[in-house]
Amino acid sequence: MIRQLADANELFHAAAEEVCRIAQMSMETTGRFSLVLSGGATPRGLYQLLTEHPYKAQVEWKRVEFFWGDERAVPPDHPASNYRMAKEAMLDKLAVPQDRIHRIEGERSDIDQAARDYEATIERVLGRIPGVGRRPPHFNLFLLGMGDDGHTASLFPHTPALGEKERWVMAQEGPKEPRGRITMTPPLINAAHFIMFLVTGATKKNVLASVLQGTRDPEGYPAQLIHPLTGEVTWFVDRAASASSAETSPASLRKC
Repeated sequence: MIRQLADANELFHAAAEEVCRIAQMSMETTGRFSLVLSGGATPRGLYQLLTEHPYKAQVEWKRVEFFWGDERAVPPDHPASNYRMAKEAMLDKLAVPQDRIHRIEGERSDIDQAARDYEATIERVLGRIPGVGRRPPHFNLFLLGMGDDGHTASLFPHTPALGEKERWVMAQEGPKEPRGRITMTPPLINAAHFIMFLVTGATKKNVLASVLQGTRDPEGYPAQLIHPLTGEVTWFVDRAASASSAETSPASLRKC
């Protein structure tokens, strides 16, 4: 589903309402709510909004299990840290207990082992899914953004993690410094009950049209890999990101 909003502010309010709705529903039905946070600049506005009236009071934030979809290979106090951004914008203001915050240890010298240890953390907190093989657990809500190149999380074009079938979390190299990354992989992301993409700004309009309407090319546009079998994907896009071009109008964007 695609929800087009007038601007970033309207988008953040619509996204905040949806986060609270899913949180309430998850806690009512299962007694818990697991939320995977996105990095980058776009979600900061959403995180800040969730600490304000009326959203702050709508969720028992101290009972939420917080995870990250990806992280840079930096210490947690580094300006580029996704953990630091979320901590400053939201977690500190909501007084979330430390035992509910499950950050990726990107500062470790062996980031491949850090990725494997994060898999173990996910399995410990969410539990093992019964059945044949090691099946990925189901996060209640997964927040994602999309880069100008069509990447999401730290799933960059033409990188090994795109074809991963077994690992839930992998070390990757990004195109910009700091190049070291740790990212959740498509099998784990696609196991989520709900997935929300947040996309804003005119710089995203061409790649957004390619991802949603263009020829399927997940190696070139990794965001196309996000197609859960049983979950629900919603794209929250502002008017600038979905503005019409000579070839594409917002109404023609392919529904997910």
